[in-house]
Amino acid sequence: MFLFVLFAACASDDTTPDSGDDTDTGDEVPSVRQPGHYFPDAAPWYTPVADGATDDDSDALIAALQDAGWGMGTDRLQLDWSLEVLAADADTPRLDFTATDDFYSPDCDAVPMPVPDGGNLEGEPDYACNSGGDCHLLVAAEDEGKLYEMWRADIRGETFRGGCLAVWTMDEVYPADGRGDQCSSADAAGYPIAPMLFTADEVAAGEIAHALRFALPNASIRDGEFFHPATHATNADGGGAEALPYGARLRLRADFDMERISDPDAQVVVRALQEYGMFLADGGNIPLMARSDRRTTAKWDDLFEDGSHALFGIEPQDFEVLALQGDAVPLTFECERNGH
Repeated sequence: MFLFVLFAACASDDTTPDSGDDTDTGDEVPSVRQPGHYFPDAAPWYTPVADGATDDDSDALIAALQDAGWGMGTDRLQLDWSLEVLAADADTPRLDFTATDDFYSPDCDAVPMPVPDGGNLEGEPDYACNSGGDCHLLVAAEDEGKLYEMWRADIRGETFRGGCLAVWTMDEVYPADGRGDQCSSADAAGYPIAPMLFTADEVAAGEIAHALRFALPNASIRDGEFFHPATHATNADGGGAEALPYGARLRLRADFDMERISDPDAQVVVRALQEYGMFLADGGNIPLMARSDRRTTAKWDDLFEDGSHALFGIEPQDFEVLALQGDAVPLTFECERNGH
């Protein structure tokens, strides 16, 4: 995520059987959560969309994306596995933090953050943000049923500085407007991050039973509006009406020739893209995101012959856009939390 995606003005700052994105209330659906999942089955991230209707503008949106390409090129569907999801329990310290300029109110939650011993930030060996990257700190606290996701965390000794922290209730199916319209999270689109990160263990087991998370350069993301289940967007040198908006869910075409991806482990990801699709979640140049293998049994180097290039050759024109949910929401940056 880039600083200009979560625009500072904010601080002054998913479900039909087809698409899974128009849940009206978290109180009307069963809270059944499968082992290893961060939200109940009825959440949009876990709703299959193989038979979902495509958007009326799918062809035009895909054509524009084909012209622009993925962040690394038209046929370079590259993988990033720098994100980590840590596990906390009742004994894990909960630490207060000093909010930085990347913390927006009322979007973000000013509560103590669980910080497991021996953990690390996205792309870092420990809790110090030295690379200047996103430095996400993602922690699932099963003892309290909460998912903590922080952007731009930085812990050095006794000093803990943090950007936007979004706390999600894992046994809840959120309404269509998530934590509230115009509200950011640790992700530009206002989504939770952890449920859409696939793991080496899932690939090794042969199934990824959830939607995936992907990013595009900001110039390829529609400016000034979003569709649910997104609750936030960008207004910083993005694309026009022909560009994909936050809230878009892409599905790999059913007639995709599997022989184009010969690696059987990479085919597991291909099948997930056909069955569950992927949500446009953030701005960036490396499109498709997975979890680090630091704490998994299976390792990425043992799975993909071509490493992070395992899905090279898959182009935007191999996808279609599922029906966008409801009406476009104009971006105002005026977050109104809805009690979640």
